[in-house]
Amino acid sequence: MEVALWVVLILMLGGALVFWRWGSRSRRATELADARAEAQRWYERLGGQLMNLHGDAPAVRQALADAGERYNAAGSQLEQARTPHQFALARETALEGLAYIRAARTAMGIDPGPELPPLAAARGAGMLTKEREVNVQGQTYRAGPQPGNQTPYYYPGGNWQGRPVPAGWYSTPWWKTALGTGAGVLGGILIADALFSPAFADPGYGYEAGYQEGFNDGFGDGQDQGQDYGDQGQDLGDQGQDFAGQGDYAAGDFGGGDFGGGDFGGGDW
Repeated sequence: MEVALWVVLILMLGGALVFWRWGSRSRRATELADARAEAQRWYERLGGQLMNLHGDAPAVRQALADAGERYNAAGSQLEQARTPHQFALARETALEGLAYIRAARTAMGIDPGPELPPLAAARGAGMLTKEREVNVQGQTYRAGPQPGNQTPYYYPGGNWQGRPVPAGWYSTPWWKTALGTGAGVLGGILIADALFSPAFADPGYGYEAGYQEGFNDGFGDGQDQGQDYGDQGQDLGDQGQDFAGQGDYAAGDFGGGDFGGGDFGGGDW
């Protein structure tokens, strides 16, 4: 009798395990199919838009060229995708292409079409709201919220070298030419600083609040830390004054001189 009960129990446990594995595989298969269909949908929409749009203006041609590059990249990703994550990357690439399509339609003076899902890469980058012109190493760079003959390169927003680059129109695709190493990266950093840093004497040049708030938070933290160091310097200065008069050594550099009430006391530090 006990043997029969054990057999029944083992069969029940085995059946439960098989059912759980089947359910898990079914869920994974459904998730994979949904991710594939989602990426395919945006990819096909991008292809259809590319076939129907044409324009001669520099900004239009450039935006369509960038959209075409994203279309080819998304197609390659779809062919190689085997996991939901890989299909999600293909979807993101197709959405980037559609962002360039919207830019091309804007440059053509027609309705850009319905809004797109937000790009993961552009989260927190913001959008330019005002024209901007800077000079870096003898070369002029322009950026603004609208396309023009001097700003034919659209960027949908993203991060470069850990720095948010707002969506907008630029005079040159410096983020591409600075993807290498050495001088290219240094030049890109200088351009990004000049275009987007409030430290360049233009804190209100205009981009959406997310970028500015992030910068202000970091700047505020730096100020707080600097104040802390200033307070510590003042304490050291007071200690230097206390040591003054206890001997030639105390009354020298560490007493009332450089370390006490001078550079490290309440001054530059």
